[in-house]
Amino acid sequence: MTKHEREALTDQVRRAVDDSPLSRYAICKAAGIDQAVMSRFMAGKAGLSLKSLDALADTLGLELKKRKGKSR
Repeated sequence: MTKHEREALTDQVRRAVDDSPLSRYAICKAAGIDQAVMSRFMAGKAGLSLKSLDALADTLGLELKKRKGKSR
């Protein structure tokens, strides 16, 4: 699988939000993220700060892990 065929990290986070049993409102509340910020992120119009991504990962139980094999 090439770099362009892999799903971007931000797309994986968006999918995790969509797949969560929690509402976006509940996710925002638990993670301390403004709903307007989350809405722009989910629409692909803005990014999230690392602090917000950390809070979102904690809320959704996400982990970042390195793929096996080459790093480039």
